[in-house]
Amino acid sequence: MGLVGKLEGEVEIKAPAHLFHDVFSCRPHHVNIMSPDKVQSVDLHEGEWGKHGSTICWNYTHDGVAKVGKEIIEKIDDENLSTTFKVIEGDLLDEYKEFRFIVKATPKENGGSLVHWTLEYEKLHEGIPEPHSMLQFCLHTSKDICSHLSKNEVAQPEK
Repeated sequence: MGLVGKLEGEVEIKAPAHLFHDVFSCRPHHVNIMSPDKVQSVDLHEGEWGKHGSTICWNYTHDGVAKVGKEIIEKIDDENLSTTFKVIEGDLLDEYKEFRFIVKATPKENGGSLVHWTLEYEKLHEGIPEPHSMLQFCLHTSKDICSHLSKNEVAQPEK
């Protein structure tokens, strides 16, 4: 396989798609409350929460190791319920020249949602592994967020 790659995965959740999307598009700083064993903090470095172009910093634990990632919110698509994050600093850039996370929530007809993650990346060299464990991290974090939303969901109007 070449240096440029893409991994995709999805998980079914019970939470409404618009509520899940709202977490990553407007309230990523709540992820540490929803998944504290994986994400310890999310801080705003530049811009405003919920605005594309803002810069945020994640402190997280991946594969048992404390890590940091600084990202720009590259795109928020409220119509398609997706958010794109581009990594600009941090541990992932030790192995990858470029790295993007795209998270999209799709409502299901019978209730709940399908959360789809796309990881787009360019490895620094051929010896770097595909980021399968990072994809699993994202999927498991999505389940944690769903559990939190389900427990704390109050009657909120759809966007």
